[in-house]
Amino acid sequence: MDQYDFMDHKIQISGFEAEINDTHQIMKFIKDISGECSSGRCIIQLLHARAIAGEKHILQATLQAIKSFEMNNNTAKDLGLEICLRASSQRQISRALKILGIANGKMDICMVAVDCDEDIRKKVGNALGKRNDKVLQADVSTLQEVYEISPQEITSAGNIERVMVERTALLNLEI
Repeated sequence: MDQYDFMDHKIQISGFEAEINDTHQIMKFIKDISGECSSGRCIIQLLHARAIAGEKHILQATLQAIKSFEMNNNTAKDLGLEICLRASSQRQISRALKILGIANGKMDICMVAVDCDEDIRKKVGNALGKRNDKVLQADVSTLQEVYEISPQEITSAGNIERVMVERTALLNLEI
């Protein structure tokens, strides 16, 4: 996918086809490589891509998470978890992780990197597997099931990605 600049932040979004054997080992690796970034403030969040409705959805969630920290109205203590909360349109971390958390086995992953070095995608890819941004494309039936979205809501918003962007934006009003 692309790289975005927002205020003083650099955001990278990528998709991966992964085979995860040990989530704890992957999370330790992610923590280690984020600590090696030159900015000193690199955050990498891995999310289950099946519940992502496209690039605009995850970008909107990331922007709102960053804003929430800057305005001191974040729910999570960690920017990565705040991204997960907002992308899932949930207020409870446990529910957000149930929807977007990673697990052992074959899985499509959405990686969001904030303020990380340019080569972070390659490093993450070495641990996860093949980079494939197509995994971030919305699967309407899966998203309808995961988020309980009616066909009428999709029609009203225009498409499933807009539904999720709107739900992410509405979360700001609830927090």
